[in-house]
Amino acid sequence: MALGGQIELPGGWEAQVVGVFSDYGNPSGQVIIGLDALVRHYPDVSKLRYGLRMEPEQVPAFKRRLVEEFGLPEDNIIDQASLKQQSTAIFEQTFAVTGTLNVLTLAVAGFAMFSSLLTLSSLRLPQLAPVWAMGLRRRDLALVEVVRTLALWLATFIASVPVGLALAWVLLAIINVEAFGWRLPLILFPVDWLRLGVVAFVAAVISVAIPIRRLARTDSGDLLKVFANER
Repeated sequence: MALGGQIELPGGWEAQVVGVFSDYGNPSGQVIIGLDALVRHYPDVSKLRYGLRMEPEQVPAFKRRLVEEFGLPEDNIIDQASLKQQSTAIFEQTFAVTGTLNVLTLAVAGFAMFSSLLTLSSLRLPQLAPVWAMGLRRRDLALVEVVRTLALWLATFIASVPVGLALAWVLLAIINVEAFGWRLPLILFPVDWLRLGVVAFVAAVISVAIPIRRLARTDSGDLLKVFANER
């Protein structure tokens, strides 16, 4: 239903739509109308719920009077301020768990990247023997490995940001709309991108440092054995 459109209500009453709100978890479409219009069009509807606005310090005494003087069950009285406070506390705990999971996910991703780069660098060691035999110094070989690993890190980091943004857009603009009927805003966090890049950079440096250290300690005879194995 679009804003400004007409919606037909029971009894032949047609009202204009002035706002559309998402009610998460409610599978039924409902209409909110003013009290005067409700009484004018549906005078026989029972009025069982009321909302009162007062100072927070007056709520306990007023709630006690409703229970003692009118016999209203205490469960039927809802203090919105207390309910909001409890909901906020639950959300804060949820966000704390989400933050912990984000750190854990980032650590696992960093370890996975470290393992992958370490495996690639280890597989490259036998391939460096022919280059070493052609006269290239080990220091130059180490520099080439560092440049290659950092180039791979930079390419991965540059590609991951737009891919992640595209995935987030699909989740928010398509999947979330189809599943729940409402859309969340897409907010960018460049600082988190930099943090992710730093973690990936540290993983890349550590992964290339281990093979370079192994290369520096490898005897010349072990490098020459590569040619024997090829034969």
